Amino acid sequence: MEKPHYVDHRERLKRHYAENGIAVLKDYEVVELLLFYAIPRREVKPLAKQLLARFGSLRGILDAEKEELLAVKGISHHSATLVLLIKDIIPLYLSELAKEKPQISCTSELLDYWRSRLGSLKEEHFCVIYLNAQNMVLGTETLGEGTVNSVYIHPRRIFARALKEGATAIIVVHNHPSGVTKPSEEDIRITKTLVQIGSSLDISLHDHIVVAYDRHFSFREAGIL
Repeated sequence: MEKPHYVDHRERLKRHYAENGIAVLKDYEVVELLLFYAIPRREVKPLAKQLLARFGSLRGILDAEKEELLAVKGISHHSATLVLLIKDIIPLYLSELAKEKPQISCTSELLDYWRSRLGSLKEEHFCVIYLNAQNMVLGTETLGEGTVNSVYIHPRRIFARALKEGATAIIVVHNHPSGVTKPSEEDIRITKTLVQIGSSLDISLHDHIVVAYDRHFSFREAGIL
């Protein structure tokens, strides 16, 4: 029985990636390679190109909701789950990198992690990183989820957890779904409040970072802290 033409193509693309890395692949080839493992017995190049056309980029595909993926003809629950899994693995990997280094302020590992975790969300989330005396991560917590442009946080919750963890410092991070990372008046107010309360408890606020998908604002870098 004659072998389907796409079988050799799959092997060539896998070998090309294995020998040369992902940087040499076109965007549709990256999507193809991913789909190989969800759709084992079908040509997937047209589907890969269709996904890119619909969502605009690799980022667009990974940021798509499951229902949006399923609306594309040829994408099953199995395929959509694989795409969502890849997106969810990225923050886990970056989190491990960030935990290995002291977090005095916005290190590249820290920024990569929080941009990947919060940058594409459609509502504001407010998160806290708790640090020990060596500035290593003790834990992280999401303390608030809000609307498109606001989230309510009570400082008491932040410092209750910090005291429980034995933290000597914290870094707070939240996202701006608009993509504009300039801090609001409320952002500045909560930062000042956290500094004041923290100083009375010997818990330092190392930084307040506002993130979007491809940019950030650091209060420490800006000289506000």
